[in-house]
Amino acid sequence: MITTKSSFAPISNPDIEILILGSLPGDKSIEVNEYYGHPQNRFWKIIAAISNNELPQNYKDKVALLQKLKIGVWDVAQKALRSGSLDSAIKSEEPNDIETFISNHPKLKIIAFNGKTAEALFNKYFDKKSNIKYVSLPSTSPANARFDFDTLRESWQQLLN
Repeated sequence: MITTKSSFAPISNPDIEILILGSLPGDKSIEVNEYYGHPQNRFWKIIAAISNNELPQNYKDKVALLQKLKIGVWDVAQKALRSGSLDSAIKSEEPNDIETFISNHPKLKIIAFNGKTAEALFNKYFDKKSNIKYVSLPSTSPANARFDFDTLRESWQQLLN
């Protein structure tokens, strides 16, 4: 069944230097009301690994780790029609106000895309700014099975180098 799915408010603070953009939360994330809430999504394990931190055991501590690392998280789509959780099923999306977000975060240096759909949606609605580095990363989604954990970690490590 196709339903309207909406993104969450961004995880951010005035000091973020890196913004990681996904496409739109999946059904499990929406159910638990947490970014990357599916137990098989590797996002939080990757963030812990590339920052040499223990994997936080609850969402509050996961958000605190991002804050410590000056990383923000949001989705390109504010809402969209989608059946299930696959990015390929996203239809009639409406973007979040990423322009305002960028102007409200003057320390932002990097925008990273968690998967090709996030980047494609961004490119559809926004122009890239010359003072920001844009980084394409393989999706941490369990649907992206062709990337094992070590390969993902290697790609994602560039965010903190």
